[in-house]
Amino acid sequence: MAKITTLFLCFFSWTFVFAVSSNSYLNDTIKNRKSVWFDFGTSVKNSKGTIINTALVYDPNVGYGFDFNTASNIKMDPNSFSTKKPTYFSVKLPEGNYQVEVVMGNSEKESNITIKTESRRLMLNQLAIQKGKSVTKIFNVNIRTPKIDENQNITLKDREKDIFDWDDKLTLEFLGEVSIQSIKITLKDNLTVVYLAGDSTVTDQDVEPWASWGQFVTNYFDTNIVIANYAYSGSSLSSFKNSNRLKKILLQIKKGDYLFVEFGHNDEKIKGAGNGAWESYSDLLTEFVHAAKEKDAIPVLVTPTQRRFFNENGTLKETHGDFPAAMRAVAQKNNVALIDITKLTTELYETWGDEVSRKAFVQYPANTFPGQEKALDDNTHFNSFGANEIALCIIKGIRELDIPLKKNIKKEISNYNPKKPNYISSWTLPMSNRFEITKPDGN
Repeated sequence: MAKITTLFLCFFSWTFVFAVSSNSYLNDTIKNRKSVWFDFGTSVKNSKGTIINTALVYDPNVGYGFDFNTASNIKMDPNSFSTKKPTYFSVKLPEGNYQVEVVMGNSEKESNITIKTESRRLMLNQLAIQKGKSVTKIFNVNIRTPKIDENQNITLKDREKDIFDWDDKLTLEFLGEVSIQSIKITLKDNLTVVYLAGDSTVTDQDVEPWASWGQFVTNYFDTNIVIANYAYSGSSLSSFKNSNRLKKILLQIKKGDYLFVEFGHNDEKIKGAGNGAWESYSDLLTEFVHAAKEKDAIPVLVTPTQRRFFNENGTLKETHGDFPAAMRAVAQKNNVALIDITKLTTELYETWGDEVSRKAFVQYPANTFPGQEKALDDNTHFNSFGANEIALCIIKGIRELDIPLKKNIKKEISNYNPKKPNYISSWTLPMSNRFEITKPDGN
């Protein structure tokens, strides 16, 4: 702690009081609409923010630093930090939407940088930078806590309580041949927010090898958009509402924002009188739609992704019953935009075929990952490659809708055709170094 305190004194005021009140400093900076700015390197002299010239370990009393036991991965260069191992940098910040500006590159070596935020939300995919070049990238990150007000909180599952999405800091994950010169973080109130309500096929899966489309679609929008993913594994429309997630979304959502709603996998397991596709499911979908419209936000319904079950003739089995049809009917009746992911993923999996489609799911032989003694054979949950293909299906669906959001898709993103999909042989995204063998809730 003495080393961290001494470093912090040099940065700010030569008085101990700043070291013990750095969180107040960061909060006041954000509240005053100023940027939190970090410059890295041993030779940095003129900085608009904080100079970090050593591998500073994250401490909640300081409020920033290299996190989750990765400080030892860091090499400090004259005007950047560099690393070849997965490394985390965290900043303690209040809830809000933030724009992050990262300056990258190194005068002595080439770089190839991937950046994920929070629970593995992809923001930058393997950006190659030549030696001596500097590149700046900007992306937006939603930071939230379970708190709704003084008397209410979102009800988190036990497995959610320790994930990065729900802690009190913004975490950046760096992978590849990394060289980072500076990080600037600015609170932004004028972003269009895309709220996601859904289940395990949508949520930010915190650990490898599990992944969902909600944490990959982040990479396909411009800097006017931020994704706020409230989905969680095992959820249905009713449990999502009862856990207060819809309530928190509705307290924040504003005119021109979006509410994407994808449920079905778990709703179809709820039995009893009054339940089913044409009863409680349709009623709750209608409630979500009207709630968004009352806030002048734009609801978008998304039918459930298919499970990977094939017939002998190579076609896909239909496991969702009437639920996709019921959602289509709700969308038509309420004049709401709809993305038919059930149809798109059917085309996608049938194009790949039974064997090739396995490569998009969490299907791995024993001992592929640390502590994995048995084979993983999941036909519902995607790996990163599969989740990205589903995200591209979502982007295709948005492009075909009459909603302003399609104008915010990055110009360089080409049109996607699930009948001409990508293959895992071309998938080179670095994996995060945190794993869990237990499958997510829901199936």
